[in-house]
Amino acid sequence: MGTPQFAVPILQSLLDQHYDVKAVVTQPDRPVGRKHVLTASPVKQLAVANEIEVLQPEKINHSEEMQRVIDLQPDLIVTAAFGQFLPTKLLAAAKVAAINVHGSLLPKYRGGAPVQYAIMNGEKKTGVSIIYMIKQMDAGDILAQKAIEIGKNDDTGSMFDKLSLLGRDLLLETIPDLLNGQVVPVAQDESKVIFSPNISSEEEHIDITMTAEQIDWKVRALRPFPIANINLDGLRTKLWQVRVLEDNTDLNPGQVVSVTKHELVLAAGKGTTFSIQQLQPAGKPQMSITDYLNGHQDIKQGAQVVNNGK
Repeated sequence: MGTPQFAVPILQSLLDQHYDVKAVVTQPDRPVGRKHVLTASPVKQLAVANEIEVLQPEKINHSEEMQRVIDLQPDLIVTAAFGQFLPTKLLAAAKVAAINVHGSLLPKYRGGAPVQYAIMNGEKKTGVSIIYMIKQMDAGDILAQKAIEIGKNDDTGSMFDKLSLLGRDLLLETIPDLLNGQVVPVAQDESKVIFSPNISSEEEHIDITMTAEQIDWKVRALRPFPIANINLDGLRTKLWQVRVLEDNTDLNPGQVVSVTKHELVLAAGKGTTFSIQQLQPAGKPQMSITDYLNGHQDIKQGAQVVNNGK
């Protein structure tokens, strides 16, 4: 049970190891792109290519698709970024276990955006946890866990790729022990739980009073989607890439520290500074700061081009 690209290597590994995958459950086809072309999920595409039965319930609970899974009497239900809560009746259908490959070091970052929040909060590492599935979100006992560093240039896209492969390998190590009864589950410490809900539109916005480092964290956390934004020179503008600078300033957050043909340096919180590398004004394509400044030659040093918190 999975939907995005994160889950594809995990499904592929089960096929490569000759596990008998009876069915794949994934989200319904969705419109994609400006032309809203109805597109199958990456997991569905892999399943179809391997002639595996595909189930696509809009809501799994009380659906025909759920009953189909129950009727299959699976030994294992394996989920990886499926995108829906699973009812207890469905979890109980697995003869051995229903398990989840989750992209965080639980109990940190339960929820739908664990990678984004790990980067946004400046974590130095994250990882993958394989857990028993229970009705409560990402709260089951931990069967296996493995950590990986978050590099200073990593974003959610690059970490998804790394964690997908890490999860694939950890799952293949864990399943034989699980089937042989050799796994010792470890309960999660509820006092250390941190939640990571899906990113809201409000969360996409950058408060310019944050430090430059925190702004960089947020930009990388929300790349490649949905992309963080600020109101730059009066226009909502997506920030694709920024660079934290060592220089400090006495200017207010959002003021221009310096501007040349190829660089725009802004003040952030606590006297920190950063330069914008790649950006995308509303209604325009993504562009370099050089291209942007060619069309905004009126931006001057000291100008308040971003309002505090707006």
